[in-house]
Amino acid sequence: MFDASRMTTMDTRAVHAGRADLAALGVHVPPIDLSTTNPLPSVAEGGDAYELLATGGPLPADGSAVYQRLWNPTVARFETALAELEGTPAAVAFASGMAALTATLLAATRDGRRHVVAVRPLYGGTDHVLATGLLGTDVTWAHPDAVAAAVRPDTALVIVETPANPTLDLVDIAALATAAGDAPLLVDNTVATPVLQQPARHGAALVLHSATKSIGGHGDVLAGVVACDQHWAARLRQVRALTGAILHPLGAYLLHRGLQTLPVRVRAQCAGAEKLAAWLSRHPAVARVHHPSVDDPAGLVGRQMTGTGSLLAFEVRGGAPAAATVAATCRLITHAVSLGGVDTLVQHPASLTHRPVDDDAKPVGGLLRISVGLEDPEDLRADLEQALAALG
Repeated sequence: MFDASRMTTMDTRAVHAGRADLAALGVHVPPIDLSTTNPLPSVAEGGDAYELLATGGPLPADGSAVYQRLWNPTVARFETALAELEGTPAAVAFASGMAALTATLLAATRDGRRHVVAVRPLYGGTDHVLATGLLGTDVTWAHPDAVAAAVRPDTALVIVETPANPTLDLVDIAALATAAGDAPLLVDNTVATPVLQQPARHGAALVLHSATKSIGGHGDVLAGVVACDQHWAARLRQVRALTGAILHPLGAYLLHRGLQTLPVRVRAQCAGAEKLAAWLSRHPAVARVHHPSVDDPAGLVGRQMTGTGSLLAFEVRGGAPAAATVAATCRLITHAVSLGGVDTLVQHPASLTHRPVDDDAKPVGGLLRISVGLEDPEDLRADLEQALAALG
């Protein structure tokens, strides 16, 4: 009999993760369980199962799932698969990336510690919720080299995104985990995906994904997920159960399906992004290109990451007005937010995803962000060429 534990390559694990029991069930495709409520074996057993699930425990071996807000088998399949790709004991899925972040902040601060150290740049929504203090957190913004000095006895979490959105800055996760000391490190791995980087292997306690992006990959599902150990999973499940932030089963099914093609998609998108980054670096209308293939001063590609990523950014000469012209003039490339899908998108971070960010940390006005899809890179280059030519 084949030993599933010998599935060592990302490609094989992505295809088979979370599907080990399908043959025994007599099916080839994971089933979707849409039940919002479940039969209870007895009053006593139902009550015990409810208490266990509502406090973050696992599904009872012989008990009921009780209610979809507490647990769902289709969601659990996706969680198992994602955890396997990230190399963590568990994962907890949510209705959106921001729901996942919110749950993590609530879980981290439940013991009274409210301080968070955050490294900019971050996704605009993450930056915004931290800056407003909406969830009762007190944030210190720090450069990676200053994180150790910023950590306090009441620090509940250190947060970083690498590659960062939208400038693709790379941060050494192992060094940051050391600097964080006893404070748990949360790494937003949305841009890299587990195909290119597994932060838990470098010391991260929590690995966050906006699964809406590359994991889903087709722009048709909204979701978030946190990969972690069993201790954090229990905390996160409790927050999820009490706040109602669980992922819908249909979304979980789509994400689980998306994992099967994730390595193929990501590598093809990386190749396209590298070609565009090289071409844009030579274009006279472009002042600077941000992509690990052209800017990796610490040599983290090959050491921390196995590839460069599908997201790139470039600064247009002429500032925000010129950037707006280029975004509006693209024809093949869609002017829209989000990233990681099969079609290429362009957006102006300072006006959109990073609009709420403090002025001193906001992306420069001339910067455009491109999420490279699966189109022929030459077709994408031709579209950007005609859009840049509109600048005159």
